[in-house]
Amino acid sequence: MFKILKGGHVYSPDDLGRKDVLVVNGTIGGIREEISAEHLWDTEVIDCRDCYVCPGLVDQHVHITGGGGEQGPISRIPEVMFSTVVEAGVTTVVGLLGFDSISRGIATLLSKARGLEAEGITTYIYTGSYGSPTETMTGRVLTDIALLDKVIGVGEIAIADYRSNHPTLEELRTLASEANAGGMLGGKAGVLHLHVGDGKEGLQSLFRLIDESDFPLEIFVPTHINRNPHLFEQGIEFLRRGGQIDLTAGETQGYPVPQALQMLIQKGLDIDKVTVSSDGNGSAPNPAGVAELSALYSDLKAAVLDYHLDLTTVIKTATLNPARILKLYPRKGCLQAGTDADILVCRRNDLSIYRLLARGEVVVSEGKAVKKGRYEK
Repeated sequence: MFKILKGGHVYSPDDLGRKDVLVVNGTIGGIREEISAEHLWDTEVIDCRDCYVCPGLVDQHVHITGGGGEQGPISRIPEVMFSTVVEAGVTTVVGLLGFDSISRGIATLLSKARGLEAEGITTYIYTGSYGSPTETMTGRVLTDIALLDKVIGVGEIAIADYRSNHPTLEELRTLASEANAGGMLGGKAGVLHLHVGDGKEGLQSLFRLIDESDFPLEIFVPTHINRNPHLFEQGIEFLRRGGQIDLTAGETQGYPVPQALQMLIQKGLDIDKVTVSSDGNGSAPNPAGVAELSALYSDLKAAVLDYHLDLTTVIKTATLNPARILKLYPRKGCLQAGTDADILVCRRNDLSIYRLLARGEVVVSEGKAVKKGRYEK
């Protein structure tokens, strides 16, 4: 019933110093200088000395039903497994379709999200796909967002990519309108999550849309912004206009996440509007052809250990920042009384994962999943 995380250095993600954390029935009961188990019963004490205690990661871009398909049926990537998610330090995922919306659909995406949540993590999805008109369940983006509990936005809508349907400005305007209205009616973020490819246009269609409309900037989340220098410069311009950008972990052809974060910080930009996601289980230009969810935490570690960036700033990009953008805060993305007990405990010396708790349950110990999905060996 109770767990006490003793003696860790807590980043909530703000630096709280050495604290004890009480977990009660899957939520955080309190964070104090000292919490004793003397008057509690059925209590597990987890020694967190020489460890950092942080929120579990929020990965807002994961192909949970598998990505790929660009090289035919043999290139269809399988569905993601529960242990793959949690061993990456992730406790909340947002699933999405990509290029292949023929052999996969929103119903499959929603069912997979429900399955992963039943196994122990928190899940949401975007309705939609690369194509235009985009995939939905109810026939409209607006009603999917307003009426389907797990749908928090539309994406990934592809722009500046030869694989997209090259949505017109009017089509993007309609998608933004439906996302915004659906979010208002459903009490959700209602974001338009934009896949931005290597095409020459980059973010130009997004700039035209915001110049010619009155949509709130916070509904737009362009991703893969670090994939090449030209797009990165456009992302900087979008940040300066008050927008937000998402960087992709594991990038090898543009700017790696640690370098991109360092550059943004040196320019004095608002890092609270910068997020990092994995593009996990999607296609990638690596020998395996698959983007790894683990790249998210690996890049965050490198930003701290190799680039010597501030831990609070770095961890926010995959916890508090996406939670706020997706309107999951304060339930997700932070550690405070009443929030879900999604807790990442990492060793101080090398930031390796010591424990991961998802809704109060220990799912990873010493970097390995101690709980697995129903069909995992």
